[in-house]
Amino acid sequence: MDEKKLLSLWNEKRSQIIAAQFGPTLMLVAIFVVAAFDKFSMASDATKYFTLGVAAVTGLLAIISQYAAIREAEALIIDLKKVDKASALSKKVAESGSLLQLTAVAIVAMGLGTFALAAWAVLG
Repeated sequence: MDEKKLLSLWNEKRSQIIAAQFGPTLMLVAIFVVAAFDKFSMASDATKYFTLGVAAVTGLLAIISQYAAIREAEALIIDLKKVDKASALSKKVAESGSLLQLTAVAIVAMGLGTFALAAWAVLG
């Protein structure tokens, strides 16, 4: 695969990571609004657990999607390192391996932390 196609795939993977955040973000906004108006205090336990279940599934699917895009981007980096006469951009992207690993760890850690905060907001 040539350099241009590899860079195009790199941008596609970045876009997938960003797009995977939309669903959980909308879910968290909904939880925030309901919690801000203290509506969970009068909700049934079933409603609270359902809310947390939907939040967990939405977040988990996003994390899986983002992690898959990161793994594919790591393979792209290997291919970019093999390009002859690579552009400065390709060389810079090829140096992104440690940043991708940090991103993978951050996505999982922040996802768990955010879910804990959502559980606190819902269960009180």
